[in-house]
Amino acid sequence: QLQASGGGLVQAGGSLRLSCVASGSIFSLGTMAWFRQAPGKQRELVAAIYNVGNTNYVDSVKGRFTISRDNAENTVYLQMNSLKPEDTAVYLCAVAAGPYSGSDSGGYHTWGQGTQVTVSS
Repeated sequence: QLQASGGGLVQAGGSLRLSCVASGSIFSLGTMAWFRQAPGKQRELVAAIYNVGNTNYVDSVKGRFTISRDNAENTVYLQMNSLKPEDTAVYLCAVAAGPYSGSDSGGYHTWGQGTQVTVSS
């Protein structure tokens, strides 16, 4: 129901664009978000979007990452610029039932399989 893609290996300072395609019935419900989980670390919210004027970013990616959604294509994107080695993680997309865009993973009811992002120094 959620299919993420776009991960890969990139050098520090480079860019990647992640995509997550959702089934129509899920996509229309609410907030779409990207989380990430690095080995030995807790899963953390990276960015979330309910609509154009309602987004949320973790402080460490502000000014570098941009989340957007295309409702016609049932897709959410994460444009990642100026990547750093500490951005290395598995990135997962998730959807909430409404406008919730917080960092509690329990607020999201459907998850994709994840895509690996590796940033080399």
